[in-house]
Amino acid sequence: MVDGRHSWSQHSWSQHSWSRQSWSQQSWSQGTSPRRNATASAVRRIRLRRAAVRYASHGWPLVPGACFTGDRFTCGPGCATVGCHPAREPWESYATRDVDAVARMWRLRPYSVLLATGVAFDVLEVPAHIGASTTGVSAPLALTPLGRWMFLVRPGDELHPDLAHQFDVVLHGRGSWIPAPPVRTADGRVRWLVAPHETGWRVPDSRTVQRALVAALPRLGVPDPTVPNAA
Repeated sequence: MVDGRHSWSQHSWSQHSWSRQSWSQQSWSQGTSPRRNATASAVRRIRLRRAAVRYASHGWPLVPGACFTGDRFTCGPGCATVGCHPAREPWESYATRDVDAVARMWRLRPYSVLLATGVAFDVLEVPAHIGASTTGVSAPLALTPLGRWMFLVRPGDELHPDLAHQFDVVLHGRGSWIPAPPVRTADGRVRWLVAPHETGWRVPDSRTVQRALVAALPRLGVPDPTVPNAA
C-alpha cells in the first residue's frame, strides 16, 4: 500500500520506460507541419483549460501539471522528470479552486490537469482486476492508460486493513494528486469511465467504496492476510 504522501507519478509512472525521441524528429518523421502542430497545440490547450475551469467551478482544487510535449512531460528547460508531475514547486501552494485563477493559468500554457486530493475528495487507486470486479459502486471513476482505476471518494478515511496489505492499492489523500481527463500521456489519455456529471458531481463515502473493493478480493482469489498460511 502506498499512502497519499507519495505522488501519483512516483507510484504509477516510476517503472515505465520512456523513449527520448525529440518533438521535432517525431513531428517531421510523421509528415506533420509546424503549422499543423501549432494548431493541435492550441486545440489541446483549449481542451485542457475548459476541463480545468469546469473542475474548479465544482470546487475541485487544481494544480498545473507539466506539459506533455512529444513523448514526455516537461515543466521547462532542463526538466529531468519525464513522467507526469506538477509544473511548479512547491505544488501545494499553487493548488486552487478559483475559477478565474485557473482560467488565467491554463490560458498561458497547455498545462496537464492535476487534481489535488485530500480536500474535496480522496482517491482510491486500484489495479484494473480489482476495480472491474467491484459492484454496487456509484462514484466518479477515472482510468489511466496503463489500466489503473481511480475512484473519487469523500476525504478523511484511512485505508481498510485488507486493502492496505495490497501493494498495488493506493490511497491519495492530503499531499497527493492525480492526473485528470483529458490529460494525455505517451500511452494514451486518462479518461472517465464514470464522469462526474453522471453522479451529480457528488462523491460517495470512502468506506462504502472500500467495502465493495474488499468484497471483490475473495472473488479474485486474493488471500486474506489476516489468516495464517493464507498467502
